[in-house]
Amino acid sequence: MSKFTKKKKGLPGISTASLPDIVFMLLFFFMVSTTMRQTDLMIKKPSLPTASEVKKLEHKSLVSTIYIGKSKDSRIEGDKIQVNDKIIDVKDVISFILSERAQRKEEEVKYMTTSIKADKNANVGTILDIKEQLRDINALKVSFSTTKGTDFSKNYQ
Repeated sequence: MSKFTKKKKGLPGISTASLPDIVFMLLFFFMVSTTMRQTDLMIKKPSLPTASEVKKLEHKSLVSTIYIGKSKDSRIEGDKIQVNDKIIDVKDVISFILSERAQRKEEEVKYMTTSIKADKNANVGTILDIKEQLRDINALKVSFSTTKGTDFSKNYQ
């Protein structure tokens, strides 16, 4: 008969040659798309007020955030203002915004936004004082952070 016979084999093994490429591609994707938390809150996490018309901020890299809320230390009364990782007074808001402007290119400065994340129980006078400081240095693009919702029934009963 024939000298050569066909040998029956099972399914061929799965090639793992491209597996490292896939793993590194996924790793690179998650490294690029993940944002790291930049600020550790030194105040109690603000419970934001609700609003019916909410708009997301664009160009988050051009946003300077000011947090307003109560201190984590219950012995300290009054509202505290936090920027980056430090507590400041109202009069220091100007120097904070000017330092944020200095870190940006000149053409980006006109697109910068100041975001105020104030606790819904924060004193309105503190917020007005901050707005006045921002007005003095012509930082007129201000955003107030809220949560989406319409829960006005509590306020008007």
